[in-house]
Amino acid sequence: MTVNYICRHCGMPLGSFDHSEVGEYRLGLQFLTPGERKRIIAYNSNGDVTVRVICDYCSQTLDANPELALLSNPLQ
Repeated sequence: MTVNYICRHCGMPLGSFDHSEVGEYRLGLQFLTPGERKRIIAYNSNGDVTVRVICDYCSQTLDANPELALLSNPLQ
């Protein structure tokens, strides 16, 4: 089982690791609300977990151009 981090805006892979090495409590995922968990974490049929976060490039772009946040896919 692998945990994959990808950018939720541009889809760039940001990293991955074996889930058996680190539990959700060490990742801080237990602090997410149920709505946040549904929006950020995806459980794949093969047992892998995908966590959708924001990469540095997209974060800086959205900070510089906040109006882009109004679009459904602002940075594709």
